[in-house]
Amino acid sequence: MTTPTETQNPSPLLHRVAIVTGASRGIGRAIALHLASLGARIVVNYTSNSTQAEQVIAEINASSTSTAADAAALRAVAVRADVSDPDQVKSLFDSAEQFFNVQPHIMVNSAGVIDSTYPSISNTSIETFDRTFSVNARGTFLCLREAANRLKRGGGGRIISVTSHQMGALRPGFGAYAGSKAAVESMTQILAKELKGTGITANCVAPGPIATDMFYMGKTEEQIQKAAEDNPLNRLGKPEDVAAVVGFLASDGSEWVNGQVIRANGGYV
Repeated sequence: MTTPTETQNPSPLLHRVAIVTGASRGIGRAIALHLASLGARIVVNYTSNSTQAEQVIAEINASSTSTAADAAALRAVAVRADVSDPDQVKSLFDSAEQFFNVQPHIMVNSAGVIDSTYPSISNTSIETFDRTFSVNARGTFLCLREAANRLKRGGGGRIISVTSHQMGALRPGFGAYAGSKAAVESMTQILAKELKGTGITANCVAPGPIATDMFYMGKTEEQIQKAAEDNPLNRLGKPEDVAAVVGFLASDGSEWVNGQVIRANGGYV
């Protein structure tokens, strides 16, 4: 997917720094790679799998060969941080500023967890509830708070939170997960208003079923096939489908889009 902004300027995010949480795999990985293709320098946040994070870094840096100077300068760095820990979130932003010697411009909240047994609310353990809200809601809150105070102001500042179609679907088995993502949408939309005058926008992207490990976990082949068939486009979404929307929201061309939830789901309800 190519947006009008990308057609006019193939590197609309040149020299801007983007922090992407949960960027070692799945949707977060696709977002990191896409923003890098638009010229951004990327902080690849991960929690545990350093090997996957380094693979993303290698792919980004290997593609930076437009000039000799670009080839010599690394355009991506991996930073381990648990987004539910305020000290580690602060350190994540510190690392971005220290590595690239500039304030970050873009914050993408993509880290998330789900209980792949899909328990009903009556069967959801306190441990599962706390873990889900700790990463999805608390983690996003901490990143939103840090971004509100530390992203570059005066233009080009962008906050994008990845949520879910489950707030619209409200399917059994997704109580804690949908609740945590509903909190993310509310906080992000409120923050958009609180950032009045800064030039920073804040939006959400709510994907439908996307072909990632997280989506496949705990599902049968029949359930996966049905999710594809239920979509008007007769397929599951791809991480790149979501990344393209995030790329637009991260660009200057999206400035008039603020405080919104973009349903990137192919028409899936």
